[in-house]
Amino acid sequence: MQFPAPSSDKALLEEGAEFSPRFDRDGLVTAVVTDATDGTLLMVAHMNSEALSKTLETGIAHYWSRSRKTLWKKGESSGNLQHVIEMRTDCDQDAVWMKVKVSGYDATCHTGRRSCFYRIVTAEDGSAKLSDDGDAARFDPKGVYGS
Repeated sequence: MQFPAPSSDKALLEEGAEFSPRFDRDGLVTAVVTDATDGTLLMVAHMNSEALSKTLETGIAHYWSRSRKTLWKKGESSGNLQHVIEMRTDCDQDAVWMKVKVSGYDATCHTGRRSCFYRIVTAEDGSAKLSDDGDAARFDPKGVYGS
């Protein structure tokens, strides 16, 4: 799937009916992913044109791994595929928001947790600290996440 270049006409970009993602200098848009049922923030990732195309064509979330420099189908090895229920874009089309249903045992994070956002950041005595939110890593029947 090819995407047209973003319009230089701000009104068309913000109000028009054409999806023309504004990829950054690395060819990526930010993807915010939430649970379609309860709205829980599951993860934030990046998509290049190929990942965005495959997601739209298959209904299964695909991303671009910046660290591995490769396309990946989320949940392909764990069985926790993200089925896209709805995709939205923001006003200037440089980010997408996907509402998904996760198959398998409902883990999105590579640690086996439901959400990648499982730690709380606080300030204590002039230092930033992390604490776990209590959402323990889920049982991993395939052994994908390790022990």
